[in-house]
Amino acid sequence: MTGIRVLAVASEIYPLVKTGGLADVTGALPLALTAEDVTTMTLIPGYPSVLAALPAAETVFRIPDLFGGPARLLRGMVAGLDLLALDAPHLYHRPGGPYAGPGGRDWPDNAMRFAALARAAAAVAEGCLPGFVPDVLHAHDWQAGLSPAFLHYSGTRRPGTVMTIHNLAFQGLFPADLLGPIGLPTHAWDIDGVEFHGALSYLKAGIALADRITTVSPTYANEIRTPEGGMGFDGLLRARSGVLHGIVNGIDDAVWNPAADPLIASTFDARHLGRRAANKRAVQDRFGLTRSPDMLLLGVISRLTRQKGLDQLLDNLPAVLGLGIQLAVLGTGEPAMEDGFAAAAAANSGQVGSVNGYDEPLAHQMQAGLDALLVPSRFEPCGLTQLCALRYGTLPVVARVGGLADTVIDANEAALAAGTGTGIQFPPGMFMPAIERTAALWRQPAAWNRLRRNAMRCDVSWRRPAAQYARLYRDLIAERGS
Repeated sequence: MTGIRVLAVASEIYPLVKTGGLADVTGALPLALTAEDVTTMTLIPGYPSVLAALPAAETVFRIPDLFGGPARLLRGMVAGLDLLALDAPHLYHRPGGPYAGPGGRDWPDNAMRFAALARAAAAVAEGCLPGFVPDVLHAHDWQAGLSPAFLHYSGTRRPGTVMTIHNLAFQGLFPADLLGPIGLPTHAWDIDGVEFHGALSYLKAGIALADRITTVSPTYANEIRTPEGGMGFDGLLRARSGVLHGIVNGIDDAVWNPAADPLIASTFDARHLGRRAANKRAVQDRFGLTRSPDMLLLGVISRLTRQKGLDQLLDNLPAVLGLGIQLAVLGTGEPAMEDGFAAAAAANSGQVGSVNGYDEPLAHQMQAGLDALLVPSRFEPCGLTQLCALRYGTLPVVARVGGLADTVIDANEAALAAGTGTGIQFPPGMFMPAIERTAALWRQPAAWNRLRRNAMRCDVSWRRPAAQYARLYRDLIAERGS
């Protein structure tokens, strides 16, 4: 069949609102799917930044009362994306981020804010918009997890539903007494429904009740079915393993393109690696590091959390620096880690630099100028930063978990002999040996440049993942007889 129509539901989307990789996925996947004859309309909350980007949007549906106030659906186009914004001032018109206020504390009404998003999604899926009835509803992460549940319990004809888990650690847990106020029937409170250890879990709702479940890499799909990686959902995911698919993420290779990136000091490609040197100098200057082409410049572009494994870097920093390595850190997260990297920069002037926060242009410049990118995560559903690193010839040094294991080919002796390596992988507990191996490879310029060219030849685009999603949609539609 052809001409598949998808309603995607998400809490953030690039370039309008972004806190992490979820926005990159929801912003890039719809564009990639057009090559597969799949058209996507994406429903997102009407945050101030979203409405500001849609000044000419058309009101296509009104909801007189949505959890305490009127709401409407606005439709408009931004950056090639067909968007539906849920304009509900009482839920979304406020300062701060999409999930938390200016002080960093979660909004106390997040349960209602994202139940409202799912209620609106169900209305669209059931045909409230003239001329648009989707074949598939695709919900992303816990914030959209109630969408399949509302459709499941509605008893009306509905499209097929897909639930994508971007990170199982975020489960959307709320008090049980919200079941009635958000509009779910009492029989939804069941082990096979939305109940999770006495709480209401929006993520559990999507996992239990969607027709298909995807997650963002094949290895992570395996890990989350184990007690060690399942975070309490492993039994459910094992029971639903027949509809669980691991599809590795891609990146927008037009936005992330070293040959044409306007955000970097010097554009380059695999045939002109010499032009990369200006980018390394730019990074060294930005982070207050000594200008040195010969020192290995290792970088971090990450949330600074224990999940990301960056405590290992702080704990081993004297040994890392003792190898003659420079370190540049861009990120924000746990205060102790932010303070730790700031203190390291102050104590090691010229060798360590730290910028607190997230800066998209600086992230581009780092990918273009670092020699190696460190991603020592304890678990990592997919990861996008290592894909950007491959694209720019920055060798990823990654833990052998989740999508990191699926996207980086370890430059072990066999891979070096075969000419197939693209970075360094290491198993848990082997942090310093991996850094030492990276430093040893850096001292072999010919081998390093071969690995760099291998990395830049990797297809990290959305082409293959989009084809896999399209095939999943078609199989689901065929199964439902649509």
